Amino acid sequence: MQGYNVIMVYSNDKEQLLMCRRLKDPYKGLSNLVGGKIESGESGLEAAYRELQEETGVSREDIVLHHLMDFTYYLQKCYVEVYVGRLNREVKVAGDENELYWSDLNRDFFDMGLFAGEGNIGHMLEQVKMSPELLD
Repeated sequence: MQGYNVIMVYSNDKEQLLMCRRLKDPYKGLSNLVGGKIESGESGLEAAYRELQEETGVSREDIVLHHLMDFTYYLQKCYVEVYVGRLNREVKVAGDENELYWSDLNRDFFDMGLFAGEGNIGHMLEQVKMSPELLD
């Protein structure tokens, strides 16, 4: 079963969430969280920090990630680990895999015409709201 991760990166002031606009399928043109594959022999947390660095330039020194939840997709033979953290300082994000941008949190993240993941992003944000200490 192949493992993947998604990483919820909140701005230092907790007012925005780092998103990417997908440039390729799946979900081409939709907004998504950053993330990628968990490589063989790599822990989920190691993979999350690696993917975050590769896709955004955000390093371990910039953020502390917390393992929030997992999704297992038995029919697709994969699982997704979800990590969340808040930047501990202002960081200029940069990446060339997808178009990165900061989203305000007052959007409808359940809108599947705008956001990837069949409503999962909205669900993940609701879970963070239930555990605000994750962003302290």
